[in-house]
Amino acid sequence: MSRIVVVTGGTRGIGAAVAARFQAAGDQVHAPGRADCDVTDEEAVARYFDALGPVDVLVNNAGISASAPLAKTSLDQWRTQIEVNATGAFLCTRAVLPGMRARDTGRIVTVASTASQIGYRYTAGYTASKHAAVGLMRATAAEVTGTGVTANAVCPAFVRTDMTAASVARIRERTGRDEADAEAALAAASPLGRLLEPDEVAHAVAFFAAPEAAAINGQTLVLDGGGIQS
Repeated sequence: MSRIVVVTGGTRGIGAAVAARFQAAGDQVHAPGRADCDVTDEEAVARYFDALGPVDVLVNNAGISASAPLAKTSLDQWRTQIEVNATGAFLCTRAVLPGMRARDTGRIVTVASTASQIGYRYTAGYTASKHAAVGLMRATAAEVTGTGVTANAVCPAFVRTDMTAASVARIRERTGRDEADAEAALAAASPLGRLLEPDEVAHAVAFFAAPEAAAINGQTLVLDGGGIQS
């Protein structure tokens, strides 16, 4: 049966791969970018989901990152990452949850990060925001326990996306390494020894969203080759 699926930040990278995965399965997919639905704007989120109607699957994927030592992280950098990565997931989850509860069915999947499980240097805002997103997921899961609604999170290591390309560029700028060496430095942070591909994350999201995953709730699935045991 075709489902109504919303993938925030769905125009590129992980979001685009997730949207394509659901479309290939025959679902009706909406993949709004910021121009379509600014997830940090309470009124914009309410308008978007009110116009859309019932949602069967919500994928909280919209996200941003910035890198700086804690002492050099600006308040604006901190707030922006918290607003997009955590508040955005909150507003979208809040928008779809009443309808899912009323129908006693639904899947909420948050795309977090291995940074939601441990701390990384120079990522105070990003790490804090992803911890918050996973905390939101767990609180949501606690509220829907025993119903037909589930909430879970996928936590990948570095993925081959524009966001990671920006991280590679920052490493090159600060260290003078070439692109291959800069990418290798990121890949070395994962036991996989390589970047993940967006389709690998999409597969994990689709797993949590499957009807057969009804018994899985409040869980984090870490995609890093086994470095973090969650």
